[in-house]
Amino acid sequence: MQDILERAAQIRLVIFDVDGVLTDGSLYLGDDGQEYKAFNSRDGHGMKMLQATGVEIGIITGRTSQVVQHRMDGLGIRHVYQGKQEKLPAFEELVAKLGLPPHQVAYVGDDVVDLPVMRRVGLAVAVQDAAPLVKQHAHWTTDHGGGRGAARDVCELIMRAQGALDAQLQHYLT
Repeated sequence: MQDILERAAQIRLVIFDVDGVLTDGSLYLGDDGQEYKAFNSRDGHGMKMLQATGVEIGIITGRTSQVVQHRMDGLGIRHVYQGKQEKLPAFEELVAKLGLPPHQVAYVGDDVVDLPVMRRVGLAVAVQDAAPLVKQHAHWTTDHGGGRGAARDVCELIMRAQGALDAQLQHYLT
């Protein structure tokens, strides 16, 4: 665990996949073709707390959905890349834009399409219910599944490693 905390202490950007990471991977489609997704509110609050510490958050997802953009806008997440079947070019664009070396980036994924990015970052995270191959290539696996607290697990790990978690929680204890 010490190695994981050392990796997490260096993180300046966390990139999340959406389907299977910020959601449970289910796709709800209405008769009109409208797509619905369920996001975990505690995950969202963890992301907001992490951003308050100065860590950037990005999204790279293979699908394109207005509901994803709406949710990310609500969380204040500015780095949103949708419709990226190949995630590596979006990753390279984002780290270049922010001027970050890969060892200062964490990526959270659940399926094999996430592996090209996961294999290049300083902290590769698999959600608890990720595909077995993804878990094999992860530095750390969350205690919770996608859409069920996995993002909160990641945010709290990084804040703990950077000595910021207690300060973020203290606000709620006074």
